[in-house]
Amino acid sequence: MRQYALTIALLLTLPASAWAQSPAPQAAAPQTDAALTAVLNAPARSAQNRARDAYRHPQQTLQFFGITPTQTVIEISPGGGWYSEILAPYLRQGHYVGALPKVRPDSPYQRMHTELQNKMADNPAHFGVPFWQDYDPRNPVLDTPAPADAVLTFRNVHNWVAAGTADAYFKAFFDVLKPGGVLGVVDHRAKPGTDLETMKKTGYLTEDLVIEYATRAGFRLDAKSEINANPKDSTDHPNGVWTLPPTAKHDARDAEKYRAIGESDRMTLRFVKP
Repeated sequence: MRQYALTIALLLTLPASAWAQSPAPQAAAPQTDAALTAVLNAPARSAQNRARDAYRHPQQTLQFFGITPTQTVIEISPGGGWYSEILAPYLRQGHYVGALPKVRPDSPYQRMHTELQNKMADNPAHFGVPFWQDYDPRNPVLDTPAPADAVLTFRNVHNWVAAGTADAYFKAFFDVLKPGGVLGVVDHRAKPGTDLETMKKTGYLTEDLVIEYATRAGFRLDAKSEINANPKDSTDHPNGVWTLPPTAKHDARDAEKYRAIGESDRMTLRFVKP
């Protein structure tokens, strides 16, 4: 009883702040995916592509989207294959699907597609056997060798907005994903309130516009991330987003100025198909 009384007396001497409820524990950051780290460090990745990790944050971005090695994942319009050379070997237990828009045979994009496919075909021990699909960019319809767990698009939505085909793309994503599937979007981010014509001209889109397209197709916004944010980017450059690296469309005398800014400020959005 004496001990109990002493304990009460001691508690009464504590400051009021000590009686406040302890803050809720913070959610632990996702553990680093060792298999993904190994792919990122593989000799098959070009030094030029590896140098851009500081701007594109592939490890954090793919983990934010919840990509795992056994999934079936569609990458839309992979271009030169910056993410393809990461995703294809990482998804060898699942399926990597490279969805390629049909273009003219003499187009530089066709040359990029051919070079990417040949690169992976020449090294099956590393890249496995990717699944390639051509689609009509005016009326995209997607298919996969297994139910699609995720669709990923990196810096493409601004092109579809400018072409007036964004609704068709988001519908195609919704149709090909299984229930619970993820749509991961990374794109150049405009300041809130930017008008549509400015977005088309500069290549920067507001988050609200991208969310509007996705929700109109049936998706639910699941989470946002600042993984690919760049506060140095004012977004008001003379040649739009193409002023910045890697395109670097600017006067030679301004090279150091734009190199110091780096690549664009980007939104990173995760949507889910209900």
